[in-house]
Amino acid sequence: MLKIGIILPDARIHRFSIGPWCTSFREAPLTATSLASLVPDDLDACITLIDESIQKIPWEKCFDLVAISCMTGTANRAYEIANAYRRKNVPVIMGGIHATLMTDEVRQHADSVVIGFAERSWPRLLRDFVNGQLKPEYRDKKGQFDHLPPPRRDLQKKMGYGVPNVVQATRGCKANCDFCSVPAAGYGWQVRPVSEVISEIASIRSRRIVFNDVSMGEDMDHFKELLRAMIPLRKQWGGLVSTRVFQDPEIPGLLRDSGCVYILIGFESLNNASLKFINKGFNKYQEYRKIIEILRERNIILMGCFIFGFEEDDETVFEKTVDFVQDNRIDIPRYAVYTPYPMTQSFLRLKKEGRLLHENWRHYDTQHVVFRPKLMSPEALDEGFRWAYRKTFTIRSSFHRTVKSGMNFFITFAGNLAYIKYIRRLELEKDRILRAG
Repeated sequence: MLKIGIILPDARIHRFSIGPWCTSFREAPLTATSLASLVPDDLDACITLIDESIQKIPWEKCFDLVAISCMTGTANRAYEIANAYRRKNVPVIMGGIHATLMTDEVRQHADSVVIGFAERSWPRLLRDFVNGQLKPEYRDKKGQFDHLPPPRRDLQKKMGYGVPNVVQATRGCKANCDFCSVPAAGYGWQVRPVSEVISEIASIRSRRIVFNDVSMGEDMDHFKELLRAMIPLRKQWGGLVSTRVFQDPEIPGLLRDSGCVYILIGFESLNNASLKFINKGFNKYQEYRKIIEILRERNIILMGCFIFGFEEDDETVFEKTVDFVQDNRIDIPRYAVYTPYPMTQSFLRLKKEGRLLHENWRHYDTQHVVFRPKLMSPEALDEGFRWAYRKTFTIRSSFHRTVKSGMNFFITFAGNLAYIKYIRRLELEKDRILRAG
């Protein structure tokens, strides 16, 4: 029997723990369960999934092969885990978006690297391993996005996630935001057959699901077909869309009728010049209030995301953004620091200008300053980012934004309270700004 360990390194996400019990506030990641589903049946494999964000790595357990998937923010920890297993003479496979972006770096810590998508390369890799023919690299930039087996949700930790049932309907993104890893990795854009998405959703017993798509509405015909097909299922769902979908007059009604309960939108900035600079000029600040009202009228919770640190941002941006969030009663706001992920347009530009502070990937997580902003110091950006969180998520501010959200009040208010614990973590963290050397 082939014993496979599939590991997701600790992403330091929002979580709640009592003693040894730990649960994540986020939705379950699809990577590990999808990889498990792709293991060929004839290999008679015993598969163990470990999400280090909510579980401890069972170092005492013996594996024939360990696969580690890492994002940039978890790369350093992924290397630590990989090196530890290799010292135990356990072959290590590494994949994930960081492996695609920084292949030469990753291969120093792995016996084989999976670049791009894994639907075809992962089963081929496993057969090669069993036959003693493991190759140092497996590359597939297109992947397979139809006739896929359902994720092995039975293997993920029970009660480990706020939303355990996650589905994917599209892959990639048509946009070209300068800080985003998706275009940098060359993932392109793919849609999954609606019939297959609906079949998977219908097989999930829970009423609540989440789509983990980067941007669901890039293909409007596919998006509307999916929403219409979801109406008879009577599920409740959430997902991420861009502001562009609201240009179609059918979308608001279809969101409501299909069971949408929350939407995450990357507004990013209140400055149209900043939006244009990052290649997200399709966002228009003047349209934000209309979108907020569309969602509120249909009782859909809005998670609105904003980024600090653009070229046009000075120290007034924090108060302006918080005032907008409060005045427009955005249900659950989220703030991030402009982060130039490796090999993105922003990374290459800032590196050429000598403005990167370091390349310590642990801080490339949108919650730390890793470059010198144009109109303020790194310290001012970090303090303003933390101030925005403190100001936004007081009990009084949270109540003000959520009190009129009707039946959603308890959900949105509880969602706001969850950030209070996160703010404490931000305030207690030392060495928030690192520098090379």
